[in-house]
Amino acid sequence: MSMPIETIIDSLEEKTLSDSGFYWRAQSGVRALVCRELESAGFLNAFSTRLGGVSPFPKNSMNLAGFDDDTAENIAENRRRFLSALGLSPESVLLATAWQVHGDRVKIIRTRDEALDGNGKFDALASKMENVFVGVKTADCVPVLIGDPESKSFAAVHAGWRGTSLSIVKKAVRVLEKEFNALAESIIAAIGPAAGPQKYEVGPEVIESLSRTISDIGPFIRPSRSGHSTINLPAINQAQLIDAGLQEKKIFTAPFCTMTQSDLFFSYRVDRKAFGRTGRLLSIIGKAG
Repeated sequence: MSMPIETIIDSLEEKTLSDSGFYWRAQSGVRALVCRELESAGFLNAFSTRLGGVSPFPKNSMNLAGFDDDTAENIAENRRRFLSALGLSPESVLLATAWQVHGDRVKIIRTRDEALDGNGKFDALASKMENVFVGVKTADCVPVLIGDPESKSFAAVHAGWRGTSLSIVKKAVRVLEKEFNALAESIIAAIGPAAGPQKYEVGPEVIESLSRTISDIGPFIRPSRSGHSTINLPAINQAQLIDAGLQEKKIFTAPFCTMTQSDLFFSYRVDRKAFGRTGRLLSIIGKAG
């Protein structure tokens, strides 16, 4: 059984959450996790929870994507509530997302039309446009939000094990450097709620794939049952960000596991078993004009 939501929130409301660089933003039952350092640098950012919505997952869930498992009306209302909790409205900003395929392509958004087109196959989005918020959808995979205060550019990254094995966060940093003259040493990154190292078990094919990218995979895995290991995917992405030139002190990791705390977050592995379907979290970053 997952811990009660109130217990999760109360236990992490104080020192642990603050020390990790995050705080809760709440309105009308909606809760979102905000990286304080990104916000202080001028980037409005948030990692959603499953609380305060209208979707039947199983009830009152904040499903923000997944049109095959939910109605367009529910998702639109949930997105309105999520943006409203951040002081935004669908009428005042553009929410840019993509068709995520567990790859390593980064979409560069420079125009309104590019922001509105969500049909391209990408797993990261980058921009510096005001009132455009780039977002990635997750339900156990690792969401990473990146902002450079110098160039005012930003990116959202979806890093599952496949994207991580392709070093997608490093490629997102390189795109910000190349396209927007970002400085890696000034970039701030927030790694959001994802399946954690105690619960995220994978088979040998995943370890083999990651080993092609990571020279020493040992510190990030722990053998579990025969032929399997649990893996710390958020820590691997942190290491890749450091390898891309970010300062460790400017990388913040949320202290939540989506599988352990599935009452608070959507978890593909937990929800599919319990309900036969799952919703999607949304992690967004941008600059309001």
